[in-house]
Amino acid sequence: MKGDFRDFLADILGYAENARNLVAKHDMRELSEKYSLEGLALERSLEIIGEAVKQIPLEIRDRYPEIPWKQVAGLRDVLIHRYWSAQMARLVDIAENYLPDLEKVVRQILEDYNLEE
Repeated sequence: MKGDFRDFLADILGYAENARNLVAKHDMRELSEKYSLEGLALERSLEIIGEAVKQIPLEIRDRYPEIPWKQVAGLRDVLIHRYWSAQMARLVDIAENYLPDLEKVVRQILEDYNLEE
């Protein structure tokens, strides 16, 4: 079991990097192909990020309002409970355009709380 929120912050960074690497290495056709391991890995990385966000204490999330924490967590819920409605183009967009900002803030949280990655 995870000990404290630093573990979840580290997971966010690791899985965000994984998601961005998948998008960088594979084209939309490869990612969108039904049952493709690359597409499934991207979805799973985003699911884990969403679950990890839910484990970050609310008082910490409140200090960093520039991140849409509820939407990040909500994406996990969509991918788990309404997976058929997830569009790969949107997931790729999230990986390319939103995860870098999330990573930046997570690194800032670690720095602010003097925690090691």
